[in-house]
Amino acid sequence: MTSRLPARLALLMDPREEGWPSMDLVGEALLEGLAAHPSEVHATAVRPVMPAVLRRLPRVGARDAAFNADRLLTRFGLYPGRALFTRGQYDAFHVVDHTYAQLVHALPAARTGVYCHDLDAFRSVLEPRREPRPAWFRAMARAQLAGLERSAIVFHSTQAVRAELLAHGVVPESRLVWAPYGVSPEYRAEPTPGTPDTRETVLSPLGGRPYLLHVGSAIPRKRLDVLFAVFAALRARAPELRLVQQGGALNDTQRAQVAALGIGDALLQPPRQERATLAGLYRHAAAVLVTSEAEGFGLPVIEALACGAPVVASDLPVLREVGAEACTYCPVGDVPAWVESVTSLLTGRGAQPSREARLSRAARFTWAAHARTVLDAYLRLLDTSTR
Repeated sequence: MTSRLPARLALLMDPREEGWPSMDLVGEALLEGLAAHPSEVHATAVRPVMPAVLRRLPRVGARDAAFNADRLLTRFGLYPGRALFTRGQYDAFHVVDHTYAQLVHALPAARTGVYCHDLDAFRSVLEPRREPRPAWFRAMARAQLAGLERSAIVFHSTQAVRAELLAHGVVPESRLVWAPYGVSPEYRAEPTPGTPDTRETVLSPLGGRPYLLHVGSAIPRKRLDVLFAVFAALRARAPELRLVQQGGALNDTQRAQVAALGIGDALLQPPRQERATLAGLYRHAAAVLVTSEAEGFGLPVIEALACGAPVVASDLPVLREVGAEACTYCPVGDVPAWVESVTSLLTGRGAQPSREARLSRAARFTWAAHARTVLDAYLRLLDTSTR
């Protein structure tokens, strides 16, 4: 290998203003993992600030449209310009989030990789009948998809995502690298000594009552409608039961459903918590529910398992791949089936995955292994490019 060592690797991460905790975690965990190999790589985070342009305007700035306009300005203007400026500063480039794959157009594609977490961003182009979108959105998706197609490496978290990429002919198999996510050290069966855990403060409104936990956003594929319907039925059987939903900002339709079901007084939605506190929420939950109709990986599944929590998840190939025998699975959107499965778990009826099985499954996923896989892929790429 004739390329300079340690290799200079740029990690192009989402601006913090995007507000995607999972993407922040993936980028930061990779950066930390690569720091363990100083003789092989010097990794640097490239992360511009999203400027408040429209958000500064009076009356307009507080609207969602202003935030989205600033986001598009960053994604397709400011950030590509920043990437273009960095071309000569690094040996290789890693785009942490595939929704920024358009950055590849401003970078040396032969030395750039993209992590594809799922295909949702490209669905309007790959499957337009399934997901019809306006012309401007499809144009944006095409630019992102074209960047992914040009990249030298496409990383994926699961074999399910790999199968989709191949089925749609996005990239050849030779350019795919499987790099599963890991479990952060805070997610463990027992609290880490000296780590701040404000779980008791967060849960104080529950007054010690048992609770179910859902961790994730309120976007449609998370199926919060199913979550709320299942919880309403369970609460009718167990009035003391509560629901903690972490990470979702409900829209008008979702708020109307909560009101119609009469569960507003039993729903707690704390603001975003640090990982140590979230781990505490996992550890003390009666069960963690993952009601999604689609996922690229399902980080809450392995996080909850690592904390020893029982998990009931939608019966999706990707969630079975991640959770294997350590979870209980229910058909997507089948509320009666969900109610019966969760009731059996809460009452101790029927066989359930053991705590040991949950902890053992989660132990297979480490950020150290993730970083090693990513690093090896770039070292091979650089070695090949210098031959």
